[in-house]
Amino acid sequence: MSDQVRADEAIRSGSVLPALRRPITVTTSDGLNLVGEIAVPVGRPAVATLVCVHPLPTHGGMMDSHLLRKAAWRLPALADIAVLRFNTRGTASAAGVSDGSFDASDGEGKDLASAVAWVRDAGLPDPWLLGWSFGSDVVLRHGVDLNPAGVILVSPPLRYTSPEELRRWNDLTCPLVCLIPELDDVLRPAEARERFAVVPRAHIDVGFGAGHLWVGEVYARMVLDAVVERLAPDRAPVPGIWPADRALREGPMERWSDL
Repeated sequence: MSDQVRADEAIRSGSVLPALRRPITVTTSDGLNLVGEIAVPVGRPAVATLVCVHPLPTHGGMMDSHLLRKAAWRLPALADIAVLRFNTRGTASAAGVSDGSFDASDGEGKDLASAVAWVRDAGLPDPWLLGWSFGSDVVLRHGVDLNPAGVILVSPPLRYTSPEELRRWNDLTCPLVCLIPELDDVLRPAEARERFAVVPRAHIDVGFGAGHLWVGEVYARMVLDAVVERLAPDRAPVPGIWPADRALREGPMERWSDL
């Protein structure tokens, strides 16, 4: 037995668990090619799919924003969830630069629609949509037309979403979950409850101690646990270790570094 897999290993901030990962190109209805990645479980079918839309790209948001990459690094192995993340139009990351330019959540609706179409064409489980910050506005403004399995909004600022667009979610019955940081500098729990009251089924979960970006492993785990509780409840909460027996079967846990 190799040194890398002879013992259970604790999952840390930079842990990358085994998955079948590959770069993808998502082509939009207006002809743009978007950079993306799909990650699926090793040796098992996915039980759910998560399509992720990143924070504001004009302020550093991209498909590698930490909650999204941690979802892609962990959830295929720990919860059998397929994770698709992509750069919206004009957004750059280590994976490359998507065509086009930032469009303040308008054109990004085409990006989201094309990502959902990619999932459905691939035969994966019908997707849940996760929008983080700016990404939540993209989901709220355009996701209702995509009839998703469910929606998870992380730190929704409701900056671009009108009250009328929010009310449109009453036309669907899918779950609508809002993860609101207790210490958000944009939209805190009390105001979130007031503004989301126009969608009575919207469920407000408070991330106690968290800020808008959910910095810190304890807060990242809050978000991942909330995702798994909805998409694959029999696999919740997310384990904190990578067992040696699974490492032997599926591969060792690796460590990511910026260095």
